[in-house]
Amino acid sequence: MEKIVSPKNERIKSWSKLKTKKNRDKMNLYILENWHLIKEAINYKQNVKTILFTEKQYDLHFKEINNIEKYEIIIISDEVSLKLGSTTTPQGAFAIVQLPHIDNDFTKDTVNGKWLLLDNVQDPGNIGTMIRTADAAGMEGVVFGEGTSDIFNAKVLRSMQGSNFHVKIMKYDLNDWVDSCINFGIPVYGSELNPQAIDYNTVKPINDFSLIMGNEGNGMQQSLLEKTTDNLYIPIKGHAESLNVAIAAGILMFSLCK
Repeated sequence: MEKIVSPKNERIKSWSKLKTKKNRDKMNLYILENWHLIKEAINYKQNVKTILFTEKQYDLHFKEINNIEKYEIIIISDEVSLKLGSTTTPQGAFAIVQLPHIDNDFTKDTVNGKWLLLDNVQDPGNIGTMIRTADAAGMEGVVFGEGTSDIFNAKVLRSMQGSNFHVKIMKYDLNDWVDSCINFGIPVYGSELNPQAIDYNTVKPINDFSLIMGNEGNGMQQSLLEKTTDNLYIPIKGHAESLNVAIAAGILMFSLCK
């Protein structure tokens, strides 16, 4: 089994560049941290290329490691772990994974089901929470629109806790997606408090819909608001001015899902 102790090793230097979207796209790879997430990637048939452990992590998970399919496994030093990690105290388990192929063809089958659309949502914690909630609510998948943080950002990956392997993840122009829904008679719900918006409690659960959640500060883009079937609001009974976008998304998803 190979062992790498120097952060200056060429493979380590190359993999450490996967912390940026530019290099992830260039190399068609991303780096996954944490043994729990690595196991989820393996269980859901992701294209895992290499797995790296510190000696402590390898010893801790030895039995599990030997029960999975054979991958290239490398033992690394704590210094290398710090080089690859995205936190100040990385756990010491990493996987190099091929970026999944994303199909960009629109058909009725594509937009059928229950979909969450993210319009310029930027906070990794919010994105991860919404994807985990979409998973829990039984949604078909999540569509990342323009301006939304990259799904393979380390903070987003941590926050999703593996739910990205359980639901479909797409990258599309949301205007095109909404146009397709309209063409196929599938309702699209926006989320904004305005005179035309309706109380979410008045909408019955259905099998096929898309729900758009907008930017944390600016909300949804106007072009999308003008196309929606209805824009929904959540009545606030207390004195808070608004809800966190991830909390609002959770309330709406569980209410709309049949």
